[in-house]
Amino acid sequence: MTEQLTFASYKGVEIASVVEALGALRIAVFHDYPYLYEGSLDYEKEYLQIYVQSERAFLFAVFDKGKMVGATTCIPLTDEAAEVRKPFEDAGFDISTIFYFGESILLPEYRGLGLGHRFFDEREAHARSFGHYNLCCFCSVDRGNNHPAKPADYRPNDAFWIKRGYVKEPALQSTMEWPDIGETASSSKQMIFWIKPLDH
Repeated sequence: MTEQLTFASYKGVEIASVVEALGALRIAVFHDYPYLYEGSLDYEKEYLQIYVQSERAFLFAVFDKGKMVGATTCIPLTDEAAEVRKPFEDAGFDISTIFYFGESILLPEYRGLGLGHRFFDEREAHARSFGHYNLCCFCSVDRGNNHPAKPADYRPNDAFWIKRGYVKEPALQSTMEWPDIGETASSSKQMIFWIKPLDH
């Protein structure tokens, strides 16, 4: 299947050209557990402006016959929203040396092809290219162990992230809000950060 896929990179304002496709993909993938995201394209287009407005933001996308089927983003932590920056600021980190990794999303039928590793490779290389970022991070939602919507065969990505060299930091937590499936208003979710030193 990989031979029919094409790849494209976008930086800063270039991301504006694919915001709608990225928003639709985020809604499709984050609908599933553990995010259970009841998304709207209007919200997505507004939310994704943070990447369009950041000169150093980066999007790496996967296409199959012109349709975006996978994507990953990253952005300097200084350009992220307050709720993403705050745990690091409160813990005394120099956020000007940290790159934040946003989503890493693939439609189910394209998983298991090595694209997850490619996503991390691309983002880490982009962050390294500037020369002064020494830490990268991302966050994942903590739904606890007994969420009623958790599928019986659900496997978290923890083992994959650990293999990539990331360490879960329970001391670094944030709260984000979005509407769960069936909700009409946003509700708070606990987010836990994972971090990794960036070697140069």
